[in-house]
Amino acid sequence: MANINPEQIRSIIGRFRVLIIGRANAGKTTILQKVCNTTDQPDIYDAKGNKIDADVVKASIKRGKHDITNEMVFRSSPGFVFHDSCGFEAGSEGEFESMKRFVSKRVHATKLEERLHAIWQRSEEKFFLECDTGHVPVIAVFTKFEALRPVAYGEMKKELKGVSAEERSKRIAQRVEELFTKTGVCDRLCDPENRTRPKFHVRLENMNKPNTNCNVLLERTTFALDSEELRLCLVSTQQSNLDLCIKCAVAILVGRAHKLFGFDYEVYQYDIAKWFPHLQVRRTFI
Repeated sequence: MANINPEQIRSIIGRFRVLIIGRANAGKTTILQKVCNTTDQPDIYDAKGNKIDADVVKASIKRGKHDITNEMVFRSSPGFVFHDSCGFEAGSEGEFESMKRFVSKRVHATKLEERLHAIWQRSEEKFFLECDTGHVPVIAVFTKFEALRPVAYGEMKKELKGVSAEERSKRIAQRVEELFTKTGVCDRLCDPENRTRPKFHVRLENMNKPNTNCNVLLERTTFALDSEELRLCLVSTQQSNLDLCIKCAVAILVGRAHKLFGFDYEVYQYDIAKWFPHLQVRRTFI
């Protein structure tokens, strides 16, 4: 890629545009607030850029009218534009078809500033079965993962008697993983017969607590993008995750050096990463 700075990238691509899909009252706004490092509500604009009263939008949704073309922008992170689609597992076919038309239009938009860059999906299987997202990566988002912990504890209560707190926590975490795997949801979402499959999936826990964040969602989204320009656009748009900036710099530069000079990939990456003990080296990101 030519020597181009983040400001130039943003001027070419525009704002980073995300579609978030999930049923109403499922915590979508909380996720977006965490991403944008704010507790404020977003400003909402119609497709022509006119600001809309949030109360009017809420009233329309209660009446069953939802406009996916509306844009949500948080003042703390104006470089992000979010579109919201209600869930459709139990919704009308019209809502689902409206979402499909929106995705198709935005994926193939000729103007760069109108294109969709990522989709965050609350794991609704109908979407993966029927919707073609083209080159736009989809991240499957599992929320309220902490709800499995009481279930795991209940199943293991007897065998945990007399076990240290550290060991108890470890065993419960292992059982939670088993319970999640047992659902088979990841296998269904990644079925080769699906029109769309997630690039990654993330698990978000305790989103209602003030000390949690969505850094893992931003990280997975960044490395799911298929161009360095888009990665740079996202990394420069988000303003709260320095670790992500470092990871991208290391991963991209190491990958480039490996292609050019044939260095031993793992050794070279380790030599850089050892200076950042808080990082985890993941080869699959390259």
